[in-house]
Formats: sequence, structure tokens, C-alpha cells
Amino acid sequence: LFQVNGHNPGSDGQAREYLREDLQEFLDGEVLLYQLDDLTRVNPVTLETVLRCLQARYMADRFYTNAGCTLVALNPFKPIPQLYSSELMREYHAAPQPQKLKPHVFTVGEQTYRNVKSLTEPVNQSIVVSGESGAGKTWTSRCLMKFYAVVAPSPASWETHKIAERIEQRILNSNPVMEAFGNACTLRNNNSSRFGKFIQLQLNRAQQMTGAAVQTYLLEKTRVACQASSERNFHIFYQICKGASEDERLQWHLPEGAAFSWLPNPERSLEEDCFEVTREAMLHLGIDTPTQNNIFKVLAGLLHLGNIQFAASEDEAQPCQPMDDAKCSVRTAALLLGLPEDVLLETVQIRTIRAGRQQQVFRKPCPQTECDTRRDCLAKLIYSRLFDWLVSVINSSICADTDSWTTFIGLLDVYGFESFPDNSLEQLCINYANEKLQQHFVAHYLRAQQEEYAVEGLEWSFVNYQDNQACLDLIEGSPISICSLINEECRLNRPSSAAQLQTRIETALAGSPCLGHNKLSREPSFIVVHYAGPVRYHTAGLVEKNKDPVPPELTSLLQQSQDSLLMGLFPTNPKEKTQEEPSGQSRAPVLTVVSKFKASLEQLLQVLHSTTPHYIRCIKPNSQGQAQTFLQEEVLSQLEACGLVETIHISAAGFPIRISHQNFVERYKLLRRLRPHTSSGPHSPYPAKGLPEWCPHSEEATLEPLIQDILHTLPVLTQAAATPGDSAEAMPAPMHCGRTKVFITDSMLELLECGRAQVLEQCARCIQGGWRRHRHREQERQRRAAMLIQAAIRSWLTRKHIQRLHAAATVIKHAWQKWRIRMAYLAAKELDGVEEKHFSQAPCSLSTSPLQTRFLEAIIRLWPLGLVLANTAMGVGSFQRKLVVWACLQLPRSSPSSYTVQTAQQDRAGVTSIRALPQGSIKFHCRKSPLRYADICPEPSPYSITGFNQILLERHRLIHM
Repeated sequence: LFQVNGHNPGSDGQAREYLREDLQEFLDGEVLLYQLDDLTRVNPVTLETVLRCLQARYMADRFYTNAGCTLVALNPFKPIPQLYSSELMREYHAAPQPQKLKPHVFTVGEQTYRNVKSLTEPVNQSIVVSGESGAGKTWTSRCLMKFYAVVAPSPASWETHKIAERIEQRILNSNPVMEAFGNACTLRNNNSSRFGKFIQLQLNRAQQMTGAAVQTYLLEKTRVACQASSERNFHIFYQICKGASEDERLQWHLPEGAAFSWLPNPERSLEEDCFEVTREAMLHLGIDTPTQNNIFKVLAGLLHLGNIQFAASEDEAQPCQPMDDAKCSVRTAALLLGLPEDVLLETVQIRTIRAGRQQQVFRKPCPQTECDTRRDCLAKLIYSRLFDWLVSVINSSICADTDSWTTFIGLLDVYGFESFPDNSLEQLCINYANEKLQQHFVAHYLRAQQEEYAVEGLEWSFVNYQDNQACLDLIEGSPISICSLINEECRLNRPSSAAQLQTRIETALAGSPCLGHNKLSREPSFIVVHYAGPVRYHTAGLVEKNKDPVPPELTSLLQQSQDSLLMGLFPTNPKEKTQEEPSGQSRAPVLTVVSKFKASLEQLLQVLHSTTPHYIRCIKPNSQGQAQTFLQEEVLSQLEACGLVETIHISAAGFPIRISHQNFVERYKLLRRLRPHTSSGPHSPYPAKGLPEWCPHSEEATLEPLIQDILHTLPVLTQAAATPGDSAEAMPAPMHCGRTKVFITDSMLELLECGRAQVLEQCARCIQGGWRRHRHREQERQRRAAMLIQAAIRSWLTRKHIQRLHAAATVIKHAWQKWRIRMAYLAAKELDGVEEKHFSQAPCSLSTSPLQTRFLEAIIRLWPLGLVLANTAMGVGSFQRKLVVWACLQLPRSSPSSYTVQTAQQDRAGVTSIRALPQGSIKFHCRKSPLRYADICPEPSPYSITGFNQILLERHRLIHM
């Protein structure tokens, strides 16, 4: 920990104790570790804390985590379709800020795509996918290719759209073909890439994919003839043996259950053993069915070639003969490869030597081991030529013209760091490539950051990171290195000795700190301390593999083939002078495997240096390939190997965000609204410490006061964001102003954005307040106008309603009065015994005036009205009322004292009854009234009583009538 942070191990013990407590406090909150999307937020930055964070996220099915500028990808070892669906690709593509979404490989893809799309002068992008074998590099590259094929915009025209779809489909179809012929099952990975590839996705000015190009590096062709224990050959051999039809088996001489020495572990079934997918992809790439059958026939011939075993010859002058059970394999291999059987056998058995100035030819029988070597060399030569031909066919199918594309996005998928019990030239080249890529990462990010800080005039404590330059000097340095010594052994015309090579390496490079040796090892070897750990390389066979000798007679043999495919792979051109046929007198240096690989690697690094790189570090949680299994020891070694902790530490301690002065002022000049009104003096928390000490030019002189105003707002922002318990003076300056750029951290960027959002919110509130006032006034005015209109309408409707009610009441009143009068009339007609003659016999002693007589006759006609008048308390005199009663009741005139009349008084309310004693006989006339409702009152009252001798009147209604 102290070495990573650049401290002295003998520092104060209190600092260690504080760091230990801080670490323990962090580890106690492990339940929240899976929520950390960026490892730079881990505090403190140590291998243990980073490891625990990755483990927590892995167990929560969160397999991608940011680490500064690097994306860490954990292999889930289980299918997760929803994590790589087309809908999720479009979601990341359509997001305004994809970096705010969850970390994903699509975030890196979208960032590179937008960088190409948005820049005025587009810069080519590259994505370096690194990691150990089995960490998921091939799957990551495949997902990125699919992402670009999905999100690339479609052309407007239908014809151009179909062409673009065909190109994208061909690019995607190149994956299964390359994996079938270049991947194999190893101890660490079921689909390990045994070659390196750089895929160049070509885009036009409209950011449409117009084509692609594939460049391969160092195919492990020795796997064709030699496979380690528990490993397999290339996938394509198992695909043709398991997926061929019966007719194809007969044509290719692959009977069911046949055993081949170069086909180990055939009973093991993998997902990659899908023959139909490979054939369909080859068909889309333009390889027709006859050509495919020809390819598979040659591959079947290689399998039969591997079954040819030679017996040792007792006489050195006689060639070794094949074993009895191998003679059939010789015949079948010659038939499938289109070669003469005797010529094939003779070429493998006998070596041709040219010597002297006259180029005399000598034929020497080969021993058994050399026969096996020549047989293996023949198979490796055919397969490597076939693989290169496939790559050229793929490129011709998917590569676009130079004029049709302007930029590209490169995907680099190379072999991961390898360390096996037996390591040879292949592992040395693979680890050498990983060392170069690690140096490229260090040079581009870690070292570039520190150098930029120094150029900008910033005082910053440099982080001690792991530099692998010493290891690269050991491998490729000048004038003496491991590669130069191996190449020198190849140029010397002498037999190679493994012990002698070990001695030369240990003697010439003894001063290198990265070279070691194992004294207890019985086999000649040397140890190289790589950035990922020490690896022991065996020197036996190292020189022969570096020479990669191809006897000229093998090439001549293949040029005699009658097979159309082999004739194209090995043309007969006498003018062509290849590396495989060096002249006997030529002293030109031999182009070795190491030299060719080094040249191609340098070319690749030049391409990477000309692009903007992005990094994806693939981590393998366990070597068994089991899901939900996180082995801390294995992951820890990978974290140390890829320098992840140094990356996180420099990202957290440094300033990963850099903004030019002009852009900084344009975006954050709004923050001046938050500046305190008091002038900032020498006691400002951000004095000239954050400003550069240089004489600005005219433009910079204009920007300087603006930057100062913005810097003076930082205390306000910091105080607003700080918790009550924090001390503002203890907080470090999270921002520095360089000569041309402003350097800020992620936390300061977030603080500035929050302040900017606060100012914008205040402005928005002012605008909203003015708009609300305007809208309120308009609404109030409209409300008042509406109220006036509604009041007028209600007044008009009320008047109309009252008028209708008044008219209805008048009609009802008149109808009721008519009905009452009619009822009174009908009731008068029903009464009998009322004759006018009785009134003529009125007593003479009663003196009446003519006016009273006329009034009495009127009462006789309407006797009910007479009763009413007699019962009324006002209107007529008492004497007149008595006359009315006499006339209505026909009282005897002689004895006025024989009756009693009770009338209603002025102050009495209710009903008054009039009783009279019957005189003489009484005759009743009962007759039903012709009226329907003659005996029913329309509105019954509690005073209503029926009877002949009693007539009840309603006083108040009579008064109103």
C-alpha cells in the first residue's frame, strides 16, 4: 500500500493506524460496495478494497465497473441475454449522457462512436481489449462489433440501405469463421483466441459502416500438430467431424468413430462445435459450397496426415518406413490433398541438401524424429496458408474502397498473458505483446497525465507506478537482448544447443533486474520477470521454432498438388523467391518468427498511437469457468498484472477532467451571480495559488478576470455543499488553473455543475415568476369578464323564470276562483225546501226597509253566501246578519225567543256552528249529487266536518275571498 502511494514504509505509525481504521470502516460498509460504479470512489485505494468492491458487484450481477479511464469487465461465465440485447444497445445510443448510465461495454462503444461523429476533424478511435486467456476478450470484441452494426445510421435510399445491411452482416459473419479456424479449447478457456487480431471498422462521413479490415498476428500453427494435455485442436476440425453428413463423411473419408492422433478429446462437446453456423457465415462471406467442401477436404487430409507414424530404421542409409496401420492413412492423405502417394512419402522420408558452388543435390534419409518433424511442418504450412487465405477472402468481402471511408474504430483483441508449466517461443511472443500494450497504456495515460501537469505548471505529487521498460529492454533491447540472441543463434550455421543458449542469455544479460534463473531446474531455461509475474521459458527447441524452417522440397511437393485450393495457395512461379527457399550462397539474414512478429507489432503500435485509445480490462473471476464464483487469489494476481490499482490511484489523486480556459468561462460564467458582494482580498480561500503565473496574451488577459470571478465563487459553493461537521479549511483545493487549461476533479466538476444548475434554477424561477404574474393577471381579467357575463345571463334567466311563475300563478288563481264559484253554485242547486214564498210570510211586525227586503231576496238566492256573511266578523251590520240567518234557516216569525243564534265575534278564531231547534215535521230529501267531487274538499283542513245540521266554514279563506 505504501509503495503504491509513494510513501516510505518507515513512516509514522499513527498514519498507518489511521489508514487501517479508515480501511476497516470502509470494509464494514460492504453492503453498499456494489453501488460503487467507479473504483476511483473507493477510499482508500488499495488492492484489498478494490478486490472487495469487485467481488460485491460480481455477486450482485454487476459485471462492469469503471476505473478512471478504464472499464473493468468481469466474466460472468453464464448467458445473460438481456445484458446484450439490441434494445439495451439502442438505449445507450439514445441516452443524452451514456456515462451516467450503468457501466457497460456499450458505454465505451458509444463514446468512441460519438467522438468520431462530433469532432470537427474526426480522430480515429481504438479500443484495446486486454486480459488473461478466458477473461472474455473475444466476447467483448464480438459485442462491440454488434453494437456498431446496430447503432450505425441507415442510409436514406433503399438500395444503399440494403448495401449497408449486407456489409454489416458480413462483418458480423467474419467472427464465427475467424473463431472456428483460429480459436481452440485450452486449459483456461474453451474459446481461446490462438491469434491476435486488429479489426478496423471503417465509417464514412455520415458515420455509416462502409466496411472493415482484419489484420492477424502470430497464429499458433503448432497447435495443428501438437496439443497439450487436456487441450484441443482448432474448433474447425471438431466441427467437420461432428457436423458432416453421411455423404460428406464418405467424400472426406471421415467414418463415424474414427480416431485421429491430432484430434484429442473428441468426446467433449462445446458450444463452438456448430458446423452449420460456420458454413452459413462462410456462405455470406462469398465462399460458395464447392469451395467450402474443398477446404474441409484439405482439413480432413491433415487429420489423416497426422495418423502417419514412422518406424525407426535400423540402417541409417535406408529411409524410415511408415507403420503397417499408417499405410492406409498415407494413401488417404495423398488422395485428399491431391498429391502422388509415393512423392508425398518420399518427401517426408528423404531430405534434399544442396551444397557447393555447383549446387549439387544430395539426398539423405531422415531419422524417425526428423520424419515426424517434416510431417508436422507440412501440416503447419498448409494450415497457415489456408488461414491467411481465409483472412484475405474476408477482407476482400468486407473491406471498402479507400475513398469510401474517412475514419475508423479499431478493436484490438490479442492473446492474454500466459504462463504454463512448459513455456516456449509462442508464450514469449504473446507475453512480449502484452508488455508492449502495457507500456502503451502507461505512456498514454499515466505518464501522459504527469507530463501534462508539469507542462501546465502544476505542482502535483507524482504517483509511483509500475514501469515495465526494464522488461522490454531485456526482451527487445539493443544491442543485446533475448530476441537478438535467439536471432543470432538462427543465423549461425551450427547445431543449436539449449544449454548453450541458456548460458549465453544469462551471461550477456546478467545485469538486467528482470532476468532470473532457477538453479534447481534440470532443464535449460531462463526466467523473465514480467509486469504480470515471472515466467520460466525452456530453451529447448526455441531456436528451431524461431527459424520456422520450411524445407524447399515440401513447398515443391505442394506445388504439384492437383487440388484447386492448394494450387491457389502454392502457385508455381519460378520468379518468386520466398523465405522458405533461401539460396545456398546467400548471406542475407533469415527473417525469423521473432523478427516478423516484432515488425507487425511495431506497425500495430503506430496505428494505436495515431488514434484515441480506450481500454477495457477483462478479469477472470476463476479458472474453472463457474458462475457466481469469485476467487480472490486469482483475481488479485490479475489486478496486479494489469496495473489497475495504479490506474485508479492516479485517476483519484490527479485531475482527470481538463477544460480549456475559453470553454470553462463560456460554461461557468453564470457562477459569477453567486459571487459575494464583498471584494475578495488576500484572505480569499482561493488566492493566486490556483492561477498560473505567466504573462497572458490579449485573449488570456480577457479571460483572466472572468476565471478569477469564477474561482471566487468556489468558497460559496464549497460551504453550501459541505456538511455541518466539515471544516472548510481542511478541504484541499480540488481545482487548478494551468497555463492553457483548467484541471478539476470529478467532485469539483459535480460541484460546479450543481452551482450552475442553481443559477439556472434561479433564472428559471424569475422567468417562471414573471410568467405566473402575467398569467395570473390575464386569468383575473378573464375571470371578471366571465363573471359579468354570467351575472347578466343569470339576471335575464331569473326575470324570465319569475315571469313564467307569475303567469302560471295567475292562471292557477283564476282557475281556482272559477272552480269555487262553480262548486258553490252546484251546492245551492242541491238544497231543497228553499222556496221564495216563505219569505213572503215574514212577520209584519218586523219593520224592514225596501233596501233590506231587496238585500234579503238576494241572500235567499245564494244562501251559502248568506251563511258566510252571517259568520263574517266585518262588512255588514248585526241586524242585517240576523235577517240573513232567519231567512236561511226559515225560523218562525212569531216566537223569536225560541231560538238561539251564535255568531262569530271579532276576536274569535276558528269555526262557528249555528244550531236551531226543529219546528214541526222535518222532511229529508236525499239525492246523489251529479258532480263527481261534490263532497270532497280540494285541500282538506283539520277543521272540516260534514253534516246536515252543521256547516263549518274556514274563516281565513272566507275573509280572503
